[in-house]
Amino acid sequence: MWVSVNGQKVELPEGSTIRDAIKISNAPYREGSVLGVIKGKEEFEKHINKYKIRTDKGSIILEMLPDDSAAELVKTWKENYKKFENLHVRWETSSEVAIGPIKTNLKPIKTEFDYREGDVILSLSGFSADSTHIILSKEDHSAVYGVPDINKGVFARISGGRRTLFNLVDRDTIKSVEPLIERKSIINSAAVTNLDTEIEDGNQIFSYVKVSPSEKSPKSVEHFFSLIEKEMVVDYDSNSFAGFFALQGIKKDAEHIDQRKRGTVTLRNSGKGTGKMYIYREDRVSNPAHNVVGYVQQGMELLDIAKKGNSITIISEPGRIMTLSKSQKEVESALKKYPIKQIREGLTDDDAIVVKQEPQYTIEILKEKEVKTFGISKDNLIGIKFSENSPRSSWYFKKITGLIDAPIGSIKIHFAFQGMKVMMFEGDSREAKGLIPENTPEKCVKAGQLGITNMSRRHIGMIGIRFEDSDEYGPTGEPFNGTNIIGQIVEGLPNLEKFKEEDVVYVREAKSE
Repeated sequence: MWVSVNGQKVELPEGSTIRDAIKISNAPYREGSVLGVIKGKEEFEKHINKYKIRTDKGSIILEMLPDDSAAELVKTWKENYKKFENLHVRWETSSEVAIGPIKTNLKPIKTEFDYREGDVILSLSGFSADSTHIILSKEDHSAVYGVPDINKGVFARISGGRRTLFNLVDRDTIKSVEPLIERKSIINSAAVTNLDTEIEDGNQIFSYVKVSPSEKSPKSVEHFFSLIEKEMVVDYDSNSFAGFFALQGIKKDAEHIDQRKRGTVTLRNSGKGTGKMYIYREDRVSNPAHNVVGYVQQGMELLDIAKKGNSITIISEPGRIMTLSKSQKEVESALKKYPIKQIREGLTDDDAIVVKQEPQYTIEILKEKEVKTFGISKDNLIGIKFSENSPRSSWYFKKITGLIDAPIGSIKIHFAFQGMKVMMFEGDSREAKGLIPENTPEKCVKAGQLGITNMSRRHIGMIGIRFEDSDEYGPTGEPFNGTNIIGQIVEGLPNLEKFKEEDVVYVREAKSE
């Protein structure tokens, strides 16, 4: 049997599963993500309600009539619409534009009917099914079109492109006729997460969404990259858009503002929902609070099917250029697939770990075709294992260090004094608002534990670490009830004690064993 996987035709034996189809097609897919399964082209097109006719002068949108009286004519159109491609405007008058001819099995009648502006009619010119045209009505009028004895031959209405209609003249070409896919055309299809679901001949499977990023929004695009590197979960589901809110609160400047057409990806740049990501299922006007991040190039069907709580596999082309946390040598190897020059700075040894890149953003690196990579010794990189018991405090730390959307963060030392066995880092009291007590120590703070002063104390948001155990005070010098423990330094602790005030410390999340 034959199935389609993300538009690629694949032959499989009877009884095959979605897992088999994904494996043989090598389709991008993250385990646990939702998949879309459409029974087949005919089943899919049953739900298509609009078609776009693209001409030399522009496009015209036809919307099928929903009532049963025109069902047979709509069926005829859906079976034959591709035949109108590369044909011409056969004639045009003040009342109508005719396109064709094609052959059908319709039978004409010789009755005059009244038609409205915007009607779309199947006409059998000369009362012959071999000369079937579509008539686009430009005004209210009466005519004998040799239509079938079904709803006066009317099967659709013109819902867009009237200006194009009035500009058409004899011999203008029909370049293409395509279904106009809307969410309501897709939602009756199946959303599947079980890879062992059996598939049938003609099934269409969608496993991922591909997005093309906008060159005009480099900061917002990097935010998007941070999201898709993790599990992309639909946090809000409506007819208009799917919302992804995992990085809500991360502010980005206003960048490219434009219309939010179906398939547009945007980032909220201000207001209560700052940092939220949206992918639009329906057209919306531009909004100054929304940066355009990119556009869906493939897999819109999957976004239409997905519901709140579903995880979606989303990729970008081109993808992210992120050199941080790699060795200088690893970066050199990774950049070979791009025409991008690496300029090593800081510690330039092959095994030095890159902690800064310039330019910072992928879009800018691609434009400049070079990137500076600043390296440090691996021994001076601090690895932190975060506690699951302090989610708010961990989020705060990752946000102010930059770890929330990059593999390496940085933080400046505020206080360090030899022999005191304590070190404190600059916090941000504004970002620290609402840091309720969580994961407060009880009997002892161990050496290497990282703590934050919570909202019960004056110096909220201060970050600190102790280099020796203490059964009296937390890492920021506060009592235990004023201290939230966010994790343990598991890499680089011996070297950290050698750093001085105003030094910048680079941190990363330690990999789980």
